[in-house]
Amino acid sequence: MTLIESIIIAIVEGLTEFLPVSSTGHMVIVSSIMGIETDTFTKLFEIVIQLAAILSVVVLYWKKFFDFKKLSFYIKLIIAVIPALIVGALLKKHIDRMLESPVPIAVILLLGGIVLLFVDNWFKRPVIDKEENISNKNAFVIGCFQVLSVLFPGLSRSAATIIGGMQQKLTRKAAAEFSFFLAVPTMLAATVKSLWDVYKESPEVLNTSNLSTLLVGSIIAFIVALLSIKFLIGFLQKHGFKLFGYYRIIVGILLLILFYTGVVKV
Repeated sequence: MTLIESIIIAIVEGLTEFLPVSSTGHMVIVSSIMGIETDTFTKLFEIVIQLAAILSVVVLYWKKFFDFKKLSFYIKLIIAVIPALIVGALLKKHIDRMLESPVPIAVILLLGGIVLLFVDNWFKRPVIDKEENISNKNAFVIGCFQVLSVLFPGLSRSAATIIGGMQQKLTRKAAAEFSFFLAVPTMLAATVKSLWDVYKESPEVLNTSNLSTLLVGSIIAFIVALLSIKFLIGFLQKHGFKLFGYYRIIVGILLLILFYTGVVKV
């Protein structure tokens, strides 16, 4: 992976991390188009820059994350993150295999897009409009929805958790914000585990050049994500999910066409 390639992937990550279109899927697609080999460093890079993008949430909502008097907020995040941590640890090899091919990701993008076309009609009467009113049970159910994105790369973690929140009677805004909050411990855990695995199994990957690439990619993903996160909240409040559904369907179909015509290869 060259520096230019890493910058492009980081921009894609920052733009798509909080949108219900699957940032992981888009990074795999862009990597495939550019002919980047799916090696140990590429997988690590994609996870680390996701955490960097998600840390923009901590900056934008710093009062929420650093108000240690409200322990219930942290308890809810812990409850919500547990299902994904367990499933991710048990099925990591299965997930890694799926990420090596753009075909299942394209299919999941397509099917997920169809779902998004109808989501706004399914949940019309929300009653929870802020995090303080989310119960531990609500948090756990949303965490279970997040498991779907772990099992099916390309589904979109943000889409799964926002839909989970809406199913639990959260408004679009409250569901989106809790999805952002939940992303922090989720990706922090994933990044720490990935770094530890690489350190144990392939420590040579953590050389000066690769660490510099990680740093540059992380900074770019963080800055771009700062710009995109508020856009999503405003857009969802006004327009809902339908446009994202159409976008996913188009991208999924295009990716399948590119694969079967040989433009994108496994």
